[in-house]
Amino acid sequence: MSLFPPATCPRLIVKIGSALLVDPDGGVRRAWLEGIAADIAERRRAGQQVAVVSSGAIALGARRLGLTKGGRASLEDAQAAAAVGQIALSQVWAEVLAAEGLTAAQMLVTLDDLEDRRRYLNAAATLDRLLGLGVVPVLNENDSVATEEIRFGDNDRLAARVAQAAGAQGVVLLSDVDGLYDRNPALAGAVHVARVERIDGAIEAMADRGSASGMGSGGMVSKIAAARIANAAGAHLAIASGRIANPLSKAARHTLFVAERSAPARKAWLAGGLTAKGAIHVDIGAAGALAKGNSLLAAGATRIEGAFARGDLVTVVGPDGAVLARGLAEYDAAEAARIVGMRTSALADILGYAPRGALVHRNHMAVL
Repeated sequence: MSLFPPATCPRLIVKIGSALLVDPDGGVRRAWLEGIAADIAERRRAGQQVAVVSSGAIALGARRLGLTKGGRASLEDAQAAAAVGQIALSQVWAEVLAAEGLTAAQMLVTLDDLEDRRRYLNAAATLDRLLGLGVVPVLNENDSVATEEIRFGDNDRLAARVAQAAGAQGVVLLSDVDGLYDRNPALAGAVHVARVERIDGAIEAMADRGSASGMGSGGMVSKIAAARIANAAGAHLAIASGRIANPLSKAARHTLFVAERSAPARKAWLAGGLTAKGAIHVDIGAAGALAKGNSLLAAGATRIEGAFARGDLVTVVGPDGAVLARGLAEYDAAEAARIVGMRTSALADILGYAPRGALVHRNHMAVL
């Protein structure tokens, strides 16, 4: 087994893109899927717990409903196609896994399920119990109720968030590409990148937004975003080609994004958050203080953006526009705006009450 062997990766999340699971005519590539089920069964026998994040519901539903553009011509079409296709998708997964002696479970989640802390913990507990019982959870975004404003938009980032919730050590994104290239792989001279130790601006510049099949919604940009989330939670992530039979058991070419360390669970959840109610912009001095693990004080803030309440997730943005951290606001936006740039000693007079020590406390903040 070339990627994430059970001995070093007790829990693995496998994401399968639409182009691998569904053929261009909208039918299930059943023989290929049976090979994946066999791979999962082999890993289960070796002691590894596996959960699957499976795309394909919209593509399957679009065929059955006769919708154009793969069911993505409008949000309403996508929601209808997902509602029809999800039944077919869950059925085929149950059948191919049962043929290998495995029990499948379906979990449909929305962005809010993993962004709200209490719902996130509920989802994590369900995943943990299912995996402990030897079940193979098959997850997908609940596209039939998701909206453009409140959705993951691609299953790459969903897979990374699921890995975080499940406490997985590895994520495999099976796709129609075999990893990251230094430019669009369709261009002459493109060089494959086998290993990424740190995701920086140079790595992000290599990403191509296109999806080669035209069927999925996640290009290389979303895969790198997923790698950031997974790595922040201490999970390694691999982008590998699924254009071969039994891709989990063969030494296929891939790109591995290496996790430096595992963050505490709460900070990993904060770091992986995809939505924020606002932003606090800071000066260069505050940016340096954050890098040393300090809280964000009002004195280092330069302006407030958005309408957030105390306890909402906000981003901390540096003077160059880069997001430095994510954390929970200690003040609402209106109060925060009143004390921007002020020293702690002056806050009581401005607010009329004993102030809290920071705009964002270090215990409730994840530096990126």
